[in-house]
Amino acid sequence: MKKELVLRAENLCKTYNGPMPVEVLSDISLDVPRGNALAIMGKSGEGKSTLLHILGTLEKPCSGQLEICGIMAGEDSLSSIRNKHIGFIFQSFHLLEDYSTIDNVLMPAKIARQDTRLGTPAYTRALELLAAVGLSQRTQFLAKLLSGGEKQRVAIARALCNDPELILADEPSGNLDHGNSLAIYEILISLVKKMSKTLIVVTHDLELAKRCDQILVLQDGILTPTIGVSCNY
Repeated sequence: MKKELVLRAENLCKTYNGPMPVEVLSDISLDVPRGNALAIMGKSGEGKSTLLHILGTLEKPCSGQLEICGIMAGEDSLSSIRNKHIGFIFQSFHLLEDYSTIDNVLMPAKIARQDTRLGTPAYTRALELLAAVGLSQRTQFLAKLLSGGEKQRVAIARALCNDPELILADEPSGNLDHGNSLAIYEILISLVKKMSKTLIVVTHDLELAKRCDQILVLQDGILTPTIGVSCNY
């Protein structure tokens, strides 16, 4: 049985204008089924983060179409798609440093105007997610007191707060040492599989990419499937 598509991109193009226009993405089409983990690799400057931002409706393509969970990404649907269907994980964590761990996890629910008080479904889910990433004992810690590995665990829990279908991760281990990176890989991949989420991750790390169902390489604005990647990105 053919899997339902969570994301479909057709002929996405992106050019940055200037004295010398630079075409970053050229005619990119992509189908991502529900439950799949997809890694996008490529050298620095190839446009991987730009592509991820377009897929996450944070940036607009110059041309092409994007559909997420059956909804066309247009002017009147971008914020709704982002809030309801997408969770983001960034290299630099983007936590609110003076807020508690659980308040950071609950931030997407607060933005969605859910009731996040103690005992509410949103609060209970946040506790469950913190337990799932091994931070049950850190719920009331301020984010600025956490280690880098702990901060990224909080970011993973936050991305899952609103139960989105699609998780987008941009170099999730870029600021971590090898040991913490391996822990993050295990947590991220196991949770998205357990919860039947769809994952698109941009990474330089082949070890993380190999844990995904498919690896694509972005080069010269073109996205290409690859098997047995051995290049050092």
